[in-house]
Amino acid sequence: MPQVESIKKGSKLVFRKPEAEDGSEIWKLIRRCKPLDENSMYCNLLQCDHFSDTCVLVERDGQAVGWISGYIAPSEPQTFFVWQVAVAPEARGLGLGKRMLRHLIDRDEAAECTQLKTTITESNEASWALFRSFARSIGGELTDEAHFHEDDHFDGHAATEHMVTITFAQEARAAA
Repeated sequence: MPQVESIKKGSKLVFRKPEAEDGSEIWKLIRRCKPLDENSMYCNLLQCDHFSDTCVLVERDGQAVGWISGYIAPSEPQTFFVWQVAVAPEARGLGLGKRMLRHLIDRDEAAECTQLKTTITESNEASWALFRSFARSIGGELTDEAHFHEDDHFDGHAATEHMVTITFAQEARAAA
């Protein structure tokens, strides 16, 4: 069931699981959120279709303004992995990224998760700020280490990605 939040008089945000028909709109949203990596439209379609339980789409007045793709790692069922976070330029400053993360870890599908992981390049200040703020807001501990290396994994075509781990505080998890 979609979750609705008011943000301004007459304006509401709807947080919901994506459907396959949302794939192209999500693809368009990501293209507007530079410098995010653009996946193929087919990839976004599959995320909506196969991973809807661990992804969230946020709409305002029927327009896609927020998106997080994620999944529960098959090799680490206690880990919620965040693949990508996108917030439309016109929706920035509303705390939407942090609200989407909270929405996802509060879902029944994430009930057994004790940590959240994502990868971030060293230069991505906006992502670092989001995940540090999120960790503080839930009383979690954030750690990181270089994981996918520029030369070893990206053949020099992309910056090293740091694996960021937020371990949930037991008290915060019990209260959720």
